[in-house]
Amino acid sequence: MISHYHGQLVNFSEMGRSFGISDVTVRKYIDILEGTFMVRQLMPWHNNTSKRLIKSPKLYLSDSGIFHALQSIESESDLWVHPKLGASWEGFALEQTIRAIGKDSNEVFFWGTHGGAELDLFWKDSGKSFGAEFKFMDAPVMTRSMSTAISDLELEHLYVIYPGNQNYQLDEKVSVIPLDSVWSRLAPKV
Repeated sequence: MISHYHGQLVNFSEMGRSFGISDVTVRKYIDILEGTFMVRQLMPWHNNTSKRLIKSPKLYLSDSGIFHALQSIESESDLWVHPKLGASWEGFALEQTIRAIGKDSNEVFFWGTHGGAELDLFWKDSGKSFGAEFKFMDAPVMTRSMSTAISDLELEHLYVIYPGNQNYQLDEKVSVIPLDSVWSRLAPKV
């Protein structure tokens, strides 16, 4: 069941109805799985804004191999045609980025409005706000959602992380970077 929610907002009541248990029990089970590092609940960021914000967490299986097994993805060719390919890549890239920026689970968030604007990953560092979007595409472009996130969250910089191999700028505050350069670009300098 959790693998079907991978990368999506979690609805504890819906999950509870599916299992015939209460949403409180579902929350407790997911908390146990989170405590054993099997799943990540990415909590929503709430700031003082007049927009209606998403308040449910997003759920990810922490290990993409386990996610693939639960989705019956047995080979690379299965993965390329699977409807959860983008969600699989987003979950993997999210975990790599969180490790690279050196933040704990309670220091990273996602952000979304009921109007459709969203940001996959939000964090603060030295009093400044940063964001990341994960795009499984060849050449990401600037979107209205990115512009809204930069403005509403007052982002210092937004990183668009993709599976390609070129670094390029979409805007003064928006850099497209390959996933394999996340550690060199985003890791804290010591």
